[in-house]
Amino acid sequence: MDSILLLFLCLISGVILRRFKTFPPNAHLVLNQFVIYFSLPAVALYYIPKIRISSELLYPLGVGWLSFALSFAFFFLIGKWLGFSKKLTGCLVLMCGLGNTSFVGFPIIEALYGKEGLKTAIIVDQPGSFMVMATLGILVASVYSSGNVSWNAVGSRILKFPPFLAFVVGLTLNILSVDFPEIFQSAFQKLGNTVSPLALVAVGLQLNIQRRSSHWGVLSLGLVFKLMLMPLFFYLLYYKICGGTGQTIGVSVIESAMAPMITAGVLCHQYGLKPKLASMMLGIGIPLSLLTVAFWYFLIG
Repeated sequence: MDSILLLFLCLISGVILRRFKTFPPNAHLVLNQFVIYFSLPAVALYYIPKIRISSELLYPLGVGWLSFALSFAFFFLIGKWLGFSKKLTGCLVLMCGLGNTSFVGFPIIEALYGKEGLKTAIIVDQPGSFMVMATLGILVASVYSSGNVSWNAVGSRILKFPPFLAFVVGLTLNILSVDFPEIFQSAFQKLGNTVSPLALVAVGLQLNIQRRSSHWGVLSLGLVFKLMLMPLFFYLLYYKICGGTGQTIGVSVIESAMAPMITAGVLCHQYGLKPKLASMMLGIGIPLSLLTVAFWYFLIG
């Protein structure tokens, strides 16, 4: 539970630093860049070589990919119907299609299911949510950030995205059944642990919840979709339609109910996709998800 406390402390610290103008105005940009270029690649290089692939992992693996596909289909159609701007649609697709399956998900899963549950949670996160973010996520961010789409430029951005490059290296090592020496693994683990604190401080530095903000309507729509409709979809699919049982299915459904991914907010800021809305969805979605996750956990039993 200390990891969950850390999430709140970092978020509140960012808000306090913004309030008293302790950091420079663009400090959040520096923190976000550090997360993208150093912290996230370290996470991939530490975890990916250790994953053991088997057929029973299809359920947790499907959470990340199906979530993003469902989010894209839903907000593409809703956006067309309600006349959303391209940047608003892109922001909602990213924030609702990518779940915080590691930095919020891992401590919650460990608290609910113990260390054994983390084995499933890692599959949901690394080849699932993380890979989706590093490929389809940056693809959507690139396409929706501008009116003119150059597929060569989009492909170049994906190939030059540091977390994606790290994932490729980690996957190659996994296939070869080798890993980094222990001294490097320790360094990657410690560097990867900086993702959540730095990203949440950056969110707090930008968080400005306004009662009369024009974002409240779409923010409510996004969070209802992410925290309630998304896990409902996986609950019905995995338990009722596929007839799944056991801890692997339970962890998969609970992970689908997590708050929006912090890195999705980083992408929204980097590509100019309604960054204020993205920050509000993180600042409100993370604490709210603790209540909705409890609901789904008791429903699953």
